[in-house]
Amino acid sequence: MFALTKNTSRQREIAEVVFRNGWDYARGLLTGDKADEPRLPSPEVLRNILIELGPVYVKLGQLLSTRPDLLSARYVETLTDLQTNVPPVPWGQVESLIQQELGQPIEAVFSEIDRNAIAAGSIGQVYSAVLVSGQQVALKVQRPGIDIVVDRDISLIKSLAELVSRTEFGKNFDIVGLAEEFSNAIVAELDFTSEAQYTEQLRQNLTNTDLFDTQQLVIPQIFNDLTTKKLLTIEWLDGVPILQAKLPQMRANKDEATQRSEITTVLFRAFFKQVYIDGFFHADPHPGNIFYLQDGRIALLDCGMVGRLDPRTQQILTEMLLAIVDLDGRRCSQLTLELAEGGQQVNLNQLTSDYDIMLRKYYNRSISQINFSEVIYEVLQVSRNNKIRLPSNMGLYAKTLANLEGVTRGFYPQVNLLDEIRPLMADVFRRQLLGERPTETLLRIGLDFKSLSLRSPRLVELLLDRVTSETLKWNVNILRLDVLAVSLEDSANRLSFSILVGSLIMGAAIISTGSATAQVSVLSNVLFAAASLLGLWLILSILRSGKLK
Repeated sequence: MFALTKNTSRQREIAEVVFRNGWDYARGLLTGDKADEPRLPSPEVLRNILIELGPVYVKLGQLLSTRPDLLSARYVETLTDLQTNVPPVPWGQVESLIQQELGQPIEAVFSEIDRNAIAAGSIGQVYSAVLVSGQQVALKVQRPGIDIVVDRDISLIKSLAELVSRTEFGKNFDIVGLAEEFSNAIVAELDFTSEAQYTEQLRQNLTNTDLFDTQQLVIPQIFNDLTTKKLLTIEWLDGVPILQAKLPQMRANKDEATQRSEITTVLFRAFFKQVYIDGFFHADPHPGNIFYLQDGRIALLDCGMVGRLDPRTQQILTEMLLAIVDLDGRRCSQLTLELAEGGQQVNLNQLTSDYDIMLRKYYNRSISQINFSEVIYEVLQVSRNNKIRLPSNMGLYAKTLANLEGVTRGFYPQVNLLDEIRPLMADVFRRQLLGERPTETLLRIGLDFKSLSLRSPRLVELLLDRVTSETLKWNVNILRLDVLAVSLEDSANRLSFSILVGSLIMGAAIISTGSATAQVSVLSNVLFAAASLLGLWLILSILRSGKLK
């Protein structure tokens, strides 16, 4: 009998896929067996299961690929390029949806639309079109009926998450929270206006900067008046995925190697600004989302997945990079605990030891030989081994670095991450110390010092008055003082019994040697018996406490 009864037909379909691929643990969940510790199938089997289950589960796999804090590198790599072979919806259904979303005849907006989809994904499909103004655009149209499929499968995923949450794994890694995060992510992805907002914010952030030549990087323009929850209209950019780019042998008096080096620098600095300065970054920079345009510029596409970092997290991650460069395991462990979500019991010595072991293999290697994305994955592995739960944005952060480093090394193998980052570190520290408005920050610090200088004499006078009048009181809170009090009380009781037993023995000995009458002999024996019983009870109590050693 199935344990989950609300989605019996869909559940039966899932069970068939699971049985066919041989995942015993999931079979047990679906048939209502006791939830044991999760046992994942091999990465390849998991990928096949997700593909067979359809679009929602493909999206789940793509989300899991952004969580290297939960899964090992093998799983992350296998799920990274997870795509579903979804045939495009017939044009008739798409045409009806476009007209419904526009609220007017298609001919009034577009002079031409290619009815053959140039890309078809699990959520939407993309078409080439031309506005009546003559400008070429790309139309991203949501697959009709996908919202119903999403609602059905999300309900089932949450139910499965509740079962897994009863295991130690589920408690350590908040599986229910992960299911909720996935639900929110895929629901947000169904709203194309969110992607439009993300795209516009990234464009604004990357336009106003002096870290790189903003003319070399482009983010497509959004046509907000032609964008709805189910329809996204964006600027058409002619280009190819960056790893397929064939650069001219010479452009603007620069050879191909120089061009590749400059493009790599632009990419690194653009993402460095997003992550460490803006705290809002494009979280899916795989090769298909970074295009080399015909005019030599670089374009960032598909801004639907973004990550966010608050200023405190940005500072910790910056210090973590420096600690890794210095191969400082203790500092890495301290920063990891600062990042960790509260309420977790962690063995600091074990964590530091694991970091020392991890960093030891980098002792004799130059900085240029270190793959920083690999190191970040290992940091997450150490956290996972020590059952430390990190915020979910750490997974997106690590995945973004890994994708970026992979793309840039594929495009320009001679790239050195440290050389790209070093010129930017001073600017990051300046911004973290003084903020975006240094003048205002310095004025605020000056006002704080002025206030402190005015208040200090009065506070010192008050302190001296209390010291001289003996009215100064100290509030001291000693942790586990109650345990210490109980321990001292037990020790005092045992000492008292020991003195009593010794006194009885000495008294009995004195009485027995001082007189030989029958009454005295009986009294002596009674004292010896009492001393023996008390002594035996004391020894047994010490043995039972387990603190004889």
